Amino acid sequence: MAEALAGVADLRTGRGAPDAEYDRSLAWAALLLAATGLVMVYSASISTAEASRFTGQNAAFYLVRHGIFLALALAAAVAVFLVPVRHWQKGAPWLFAGGVVLLVLVLIPGIGREVNGARRWLNVGIGTLQPSELVKLAVVLYAADYTVRKHAVLKNFRRGLLPMLAVMLGVAWLLLREPDFGALVVITVTAFGILFLGGMSLRHFGALVGMLAAGFIALVLSSPYRMQRIFGFMDPWADPWGKGYQLSHALIAFGRGEWFGVGLGASVEKLHYLPEAHTDFLLAVIAEELGLAGVTAVVLLFTWVVLRAFAIGRQAALRERHFAALAAQGIGLWIGFQALINMGVNMGLLPTKGLTLPLMSFGGTGLLINCVAIAILIRIDWENRQLMRGLPA
Repeated sequence: MAEALAGVADLRTGRGAPDAEYDRSLAWAALLLAATGLVMVYSASISTAEASRFTGQNAAFYLVRHGIFLALALAAAVAVFLVPVRHWQKGAPWLFAGGVVLLVLVLIPGIGREVNGARRWLNVGIGTLQPSELVKLAVVLYAADYTVRKHAVLKNFRRGLLPMLAVMLGVAWLLLREPDFGALVVITVTAFGILFLGGMSLRHFGALVGMLAAGFIALVLSSPYRMQRIFGFMDPWADPWGKGYQLSHALIAFGRGEWFGVGLGASVEKLHYLPEAHTDFLLAVIAEELGLAGVTAVVLLFTWVVLRAFAIGRQAALRERHFAALAAQGIGLWIGFQALINMGVNMGLLPTKGLTLPLMSFGGTGLLINCVAIAILIRIDWENRQLMRGLPA
């Protein structure tokens, strides 16, 4: 993606021109995460693919699918890089409305696809689409646009905060109907994080945090399966064959990895012990095979992506590109927070949630949307540099 973006920028501005520059370190960090994810998805999924009739017992089934997803995602990223940021601002309300429509469609029997008791996918002929992943990006862009439009009244609860709160409550209701509590947490934190960065009243923000915390506690207490996850998280060894099964095996994987891992492909936990090894618990396999060194490298790469997102947003704000600034920081907040939750779950620091590791875990919709978000971020940086040189963005 880095070299492709460089070629696209050169075509737009003339090869070798100084204004063709963009944040190559960000592009390479994202590419390294995606490439590592491709390798680790293959390693984590071999035994699962070999044992499944769905895959035709083809060991490379998930590798091939993930490779196709990654190729499509990179192609989409290059195309998205060509779209000026102002078009994303104009289209943000429509993109958000489309995401909400998809969340409604996924709940309709015969249209939405149900897997393991959750209805989160839509059949689209050549594969499945997970609307909640699209909504994550749509919420970032919509919240950034809303904050810019309502900036003059943002400190007023009734005119500034209440309309956004009402919209988010509707989205929350749809996500809980699936149910997808993990996506709800990420989307809520991202949306109101953008409002806070955009100038929300500190008093209103504190009240909102308290209200959201109370709401999440109520949701947990009202749901037996969420309560089981909490108890399993607090002491997974009390019931290692029941509610603590996933976490106990993830912790075993981390323990076996030690400093430098047992070697690529040599994981034992991925041999039908650790559920969802190539999706939600990919980091546990990385820890077992590559050790603390591998996990540290992944953490550092995500940290760099988040830091660059906030730095790019700050540069946009200095040039009074307020939508671009909030969109960039919102993307950093979203990817960083989701990665933090996934890592916390894998390490036993947070209760088990169905959230994948951005840019790395198996899943076509998530990978596509993550790459598109990174491309928008790189585009914002490119436009910043154009304006710094006095050239049109």
